[in-house]
This record gives sequence, C-alpha cells and structure tokens, in this order.
Amino acid sequence: MWLTVYLAVILLLALCVFLEVTARRLIPPQPASTEVANPAFRKFQTLFLRAYLLALWADWLQGPYLYKLYRHYSFLESQIAILYVCGLGACILFAPFASWLPQALGRRRSCLLFCVTYSACCLTKLSRDYFVLIIGRVLGGLSTSLLSATFEAWYVHRHTEVHDFPKEWIPSTFAKAATWNHALAVGAGLVANLLAEWLHLGPVAPFILAVPCLGACGWVVLTDWGKEESEGSPEGDKQRPLLGPSAYPVQASAGARFWQSCQEGLRCLLSDRRVMLLGAVQALFESVLYIFVFLWTPVLDPHDPPLGIVFSCLMASSMAGSLLYRLATSSRYHLQPSHLLCLAVLMAFFSFFMLTFSTAPGQARPFESLIAFVLLELACGLYFPAVSFLQARVIPEEKRAGVLAWFRLPLHLLACLGLLALHGEVSGTGGGEGGSGTRHMFGGCAVMMMAALLAMVSLFTLGKNDTELRLEGTRDDGE
Repeated sequence: MWLTVYLAVILLLALCVFLEVTARRLIPPQPASTEVANPAFRKFQTLFLRAYLLALWADWLQGPYLYKLYRHYSFLESQIAILYVCGLGACILFAPFASWLPQALGRRRSCLLFCVTYSACCLTKLSRDYFVLIIGRVLGGLSTSLLSATFEAWYVHRHTEVHDFPKEWIPSTFAKAATWNHALAVGAGLVANLLAEWLHLGPVAPFILAVPCLGACGWVVLTDWGKEESEGSPEGDKQRPLLGPSAYPVQASAGARFWQSCQEGLRCLLSDRRVMLLGAVQALFESVLYIFVFLWTPVLDPHDPPLGIVFSCLMASSMAGSLLYRLATSSRYHLQPSHLLCLAVLMAFFSFFMLTFSTAPGQARPFESLIAFVLLELACGLYFPAVSFLQARVIPEEKRAGVLAWFRLPLHLLACLGLLALHGEVSGTGGGEGGSGTRHMFGGCAVMMMAALLAMVSLFTLGKNDTELRLEGTRDDGE
C-alpha cells in the first residue's frame, strides 16, 4: 500500500503537469488584459492573496490527519461521527452569522476574528477531553463559515467601492486563488505527512503548524490591510466604531439586508425550475463529499498507508479534473459545462458503487478503494468549475448570495443525517472500521448520486435550447 500511494501521487502530479502543458499549447495565448497591465490592481491583488492564501494553507493542513488524531486519542468511530456532526451543525448555525458579520463588525475585523477562532480550534486538538474537542469542532465550523464569507467580502468591497476597479476584474483574482488553492492542498498533504510520520511528531503536529500560519495571516490583515485601508477611502471599515450608539443602526441595517437577501433568494429558488434543479444537484453532490471526508481515513488507515501522501494524491486528482475542465471547454473541444457536470456526477456515482464492494466486511480491498477515491476527486475537479459556471448563468447576481445560502442548508442537513445514521448503525452493532455501516453508507451515497444524476438530466433536458446555459465563443481558462 505504501509503494502504491507514492507511485499514485507521482503519476497524478505528472498528469497535472502534462495537462497544464497541453492546455498552454492548445489554447491560444491572449493579449495582456487591462488588469494585468494595471500596477495598482496588481499590488492590491497581491496584498489580498498574501493573507488569503495563508488562510487556505492553514485550512488544508488540518485535512489529512483529523480523523487519525481522534483515533489516536482512542475515540470510537461513533464518537468521531458526532464530532464531525458538531462541525457541520456549526456550519449551519453560523452561516447566516458569517454573512451578516462583515457588515456589522467590519470586514477586516471579521477576517481577524477568523484567525483567532481557527487558531483556538487548532489548539483544542492538544486536548484529549471529548468536550474540549467538541468545542474545537464548533469553532472550526464558525471559522469555515468565516473563511468562505469574510475574505471575499473585504476584497469585493475594496475592489469596487474604494479602488473603483471594474467588476469584470474580480474573477481574475479568484481564478488565481483557485489555481494556488490546488497547489496548496497538495503541498499541505506532503508537509503534514512529513511532520506526522517522517519526523514522528504524531497526528497533532499539522494542527500546531497551522497556528503560526494563521498568526501570519492575522498579521498581514492587521498591518498590511490596515495600511491599505488607511490610504483608501475615509468611509472604509477602519472608521466604523465597534461599539457605541452609531454601531446599532449599522448592525440593524446589515441584519435587514441579510434577511431580505434570503427572502429574495427563496423566491428565486421557487420561481425558476432551473435554479431548483441546480440546487438539488449541489445539495446531493456536496453532502456526500462531507461523508466521504469522514470515511476515507477509516477505510484506508487499517492498511497503514501514509495518510498525508494519500491526501496529496486525492488533491492532485482534483487538480487534474480542474485542468481537464479547462481543456474540455477550450476552443479545441468546446464541451459544454452542463455535459461535464453530468459526467462528474456519473463518475461520482460509479466511485461510490465501487466502494460498496471494496469495503465489504471481511473482504476489504484497499487498492480498489483508493482508485475509487481518486476517481471521486477527479469528478470534484470537473464538478466545481462546471457548477460555478451554471450558477453564474442561472442565478441573478444580486440574488446569488441568498440562493446559495438556501442551497447550503439541505447540503449540511443531508451530511449531518448521513453521519448520524452511521453513528446509529455503528453504535447499535458495535462495529468499527470495515464494518457493514461503512458499506451501507457508501451505498446510500451511490443512491444520492443517482438522484443527483436524474436531477442533472432534468436540468439538461430543460435547458437543452437555453443559450444561458451554454458557452458562447471560446473558453480560454478554467474557473
């Protein structure tokens, strides 16, 4: 298993290099865009990415060894499932709060709050006390919600309201962040494996390393972003009082805007069948990913693979899927995102179908399970840019935040219900890793993927002649 994992990550990284070189050769180079030639924009973009990428790096460091750490502390699989449910429940609870907070507290202060709460979450991993670990999972759920909302809120506000850069330049920044995000994920697995296994520091080591990374992120936000704000508009976040009578109208206005956004999002969701079907696909697909995040370690760990290298292997596969999307939607092949989304859902269904056989009790086949996991991550690499493209075309921009908030609600609820079902089955049977509960859960995920595929086929049929769901002209880069 050890040799297989190392060969797999080398082959997948070689595939990524090959796909990147092929994409650059087949996709004609574009003339330098205005934003690239603008030194003020490049400086602002670099300032944002310096902090944002540190935050993403700290987040990825915690991925490979979370389940392993809980097992190292001798918790049962059913107890670990409850810890994961606490994290997902916190995401549900704090998602509205995270959307409202940047407007009420201030965008830069909200980013600083993320650094503090996520550092506290990492430090709780030093404790073996179950209650402390639950608190850590709640802090992790809050931090995840803040990461997905606050940094983007600060950037978009400064980009449009302070610097008055064109809105069309915003995607270039987040496309660059997405490219770096894949590389950071692969690197995080390698570094986590170095600390936990090669240096024998144990599964808690990556979490400890994440704390100074978050501290560095907070320092950039506090100093460089603060300096940027002081040189910007006097109406910026820095001038907003945290407490005092003048803060309460801001908070009330922010809360009212959030609920109005949710109401408009719900009306959009109910009035447009395309939005409803796309939301069903997203909820079903991404909820099973949360279950996969919980299950991949107990499936492979009994066979003693290097978990950090396995994580890098999975992330490299996701990167390959993203590069395949870029190639497939280029002028050379010009496949439609809706076709690729169907393919991604089909690949995910096949992966979970494979896992129902490779995780049979007493007949575990770790090599087949690893192949299925790699195939699932490849599907993820195709899925995320495709679904982002369709969301941008189907959901009006002014209603997108509210609609996506409604998408996330069933997503997290389905994931929580799946983990609770696994907890009940494991507790009731006394099973552990490799038991029938894991196999049944993968079977349930396959059923959910089949439902997502049916919803995707319905969306494809509904929008067959809908030009909004189709690429227009040449597709030159991935999301």
